[in-house]
Amino acid sequence: MESIVFLDRSTIGPSVTISRPDFEHTWTEYETTDSSQIIDRLSEATIVITNKVPLRKAVLEKLPDLKMIAVAATGFDVIDIDYCAARGITVSNIRGYANITVPEHTLALMFALKRSLVGYREDVINGEWEKSGQFCFFNHSIRDLAGSTLGIIGKGRLGESVAKLAEGLGMNVQYSGFKNPEDVPEEIRNSPEAMSGLVPFDEFLETSDVISLHCPLTAGTRDLLGMAEFQKMKRKPIVINTARGGLVNEADLVSALDMGLISGVGFDCLTSEPMAEDHPFKTILDRPNVIITPHVAWASEEAMQILWDQVVSNIENFSEDTPSNVVC
Repeated sequence: MESIVFLDRSTIGPSVTISRPDFEHTWTEYETTDSSQIIDRLSEATIVITNKVPLRKAVLEKLPDLKMIAVAATGFDVIDIDYCAARGITVSNIRGYANITVPEHTLALMFALKRSLVGYREDVINGEWEKSGQFCFFNHSIRDLAGSTLGIIGKGRLGESVAKLAEGLGMNVQYSGFKNPEDVPEEIRNSPEAMSGLVPFDEFLETSDVISLHCPLTAGTRDLLGMAEFQKMKRKPIVINTARGGLVNEADLVSALDMGLISGVGFDCLTSEPMAEDHPFKTILDRPNVIITPHVAWASEEAMQILWDQVVSNIENFSEDTPSNVVC
């Protein structure tokens, strides 16, 4: 009989129905788990569910009964994939569940920043409307999305879903070419679909009014945007990140905002979550052209239920020797 342990239930919203696999098993779940508790809690586990609790070699090698890791997310950087592959531990992740929620959040950030909604809301609260003495006032820039150029970094499902919404609004969409073409994996380089229509990276930076990131965090994409890139952004774009913390050098982004190289920031993913006290963004949180959300772009109630149902499906498929969404 399988022993299933869910390490971090609190990372899935309380409205989600936590169904369980349809086979005989024992079930243990914890709201949160810190690093000192992992080995004890998984000592007899054969299947573990984790969202953000890391499972590295030093922990995994002390869990001889573990057969499967069900990651309750798309990203699996918290798992030592090489060790799992070497030991025959199956790792499955979640795919395709966020194709509505993340693009909608991305567009919401675009609308709010382009139309200065945060600034005008604060002005109304602070009595600026009354001070103006007329039916409206113009303390902040208001720009249309229609007719502007959206630059997307990442041509996967999420990037393409954002593009579809943006095109419906009348935006011109372009996809970024690779910053370092020599680092492009061979399977992507040899894919006409993946490589078609990409704008050279420097041209992409120069011609985008909004830049939105939808790519994974890898050694090749870490600090993809830094000061050298911001200095090439001739249109002073809004920069939006609903993908992964680490894709943008956050200290450089603050400097770029101060220097007027970019016109706004909409981030849902940071290098430290929650935000550390010394995080560079702490100095810009109160600005009307900055919106930081707490990694919730993925978390519509509908999307979280789809995610959980897929977690259970991955576990059931593993138990039937037909594993799905296999990472390794």
